[in-house]
Amino acid sequence: MNELVLLTGSTGFVGRHVLNALLSRKIFVRLIMRGKAENMPNSEYIESIIYSDDIFSESSNWWTSVSSGVTLVIHLAWYTEPGKYLNAIENLDCLSGTLRLAQGAVASGVRKFVGIGTCFEYKLGGLPLSIETELQPLSIYASTKAAAYQTLLAFFKRSEIVFLWCRLFYIFGDGEDGRRLVPYVKRRLEAGEFVELSSGTHVRDYMNVRDAAESIVFLALGEHQGAVNICSGRPITIRKFVETIADQYGARHLLRFGARVDLDSEPGFVVGVPADESRC
Repeated sequence: MNELVLLTGSTGFVGRHVLNALLSRKIFVRLIMRGKAENMPNSEYIESIIYSDDIFSESSNWWTSVSSGVTLVIHLAWYTEPGKYLNAIENLDCLSGTLRLAQGAVASGVRKFVGIGTCFEYKLGGLPLSIETELQPLSIYASTKAAAYQTLLAFFKRSEIVFLWCRLFYIFGDGEDGRRLVPYVKRRLEAGEFVELSSGTHVRDYMNVRDAAESIVFLALGEHQGAVNICSGRPITIRKFVETIADQYGARHLLRFGARVDLDSEPGFVVGVPADESRC
C-alpha cells in the first residue's frame, strides 16, 4: 500500500527531523501547519500543505476532511515552550484537539495513528522505565499526555485503526530551542564564558533528535503498535554529558557545577528501556 502521511508539528524540534526522515524514504506527506514556515524542504513528496491558525481548535469534521486519502497520521504538534509547558493550561487544549483529530482520522479511514508521549508519564524511581512501568504523571503536561494515550488506546479499539504511542526521553540536537541545556552550554563555551550548572549528579537518557526521528518513522511505517520508548537506554549523569560537550571545545575549566541549586522537583534517575525495533 502506498503511504500518504498526515504530519502535524513538522516545524517543531522533533517534527522537522521526522519530516526529513519521511521525505528521505520517498513517502508522500500532507502537512498541517499553523502558518507559513521558513526553510521548508522543497520536495516533490510534500503532497500538500494545509494551514490553520490553531489546529487544536479545529473540529472533528475538519480533521475528517483533511485526512481524506491518508493512510498514516503522525501527530507531533503540542505546546512545548521551554520553561512554561510543564504546567501550562494550553496542554488542555492540546488534549481536546488531539481527541478531535483522532475522531476525524477514524471517520476518514486512516489505517494507523502515531502519537507522541513523554517519559514523564511514568512513575519515576531508580529503575529503568519500560512500557510495563506504572504511569504516574505529576505535571499538567505529563497528565494530558497520559490521558491522551489512555483515551486513544480505548477509542481506537473500537475501530480497525492501529495505534502507536512513542514516549520521548531526553532529546537534543539540531534545531533545539536556545533555552534548553545543550544550546545554553554550547553558547557559553563558544563565547569563552563560564557555564553555571547544578551538581550534575542526576542520571539521564539522552538521544540525538535525528536518531529519535528515525526511530519514530521506522516504527510508524512498520506494524508496531502500543506504547514504545524512544530513548537510548544508556544512563549518563548530566555532569558527564556536559563534560563530553565541553571536551569538544577543550573547555572543561569553564564548567561550574554546583553554581545552581538542584531542584527538589528534578527526578534523580530517568532512563528508558528502548523499543525493540525488531519486534512486530
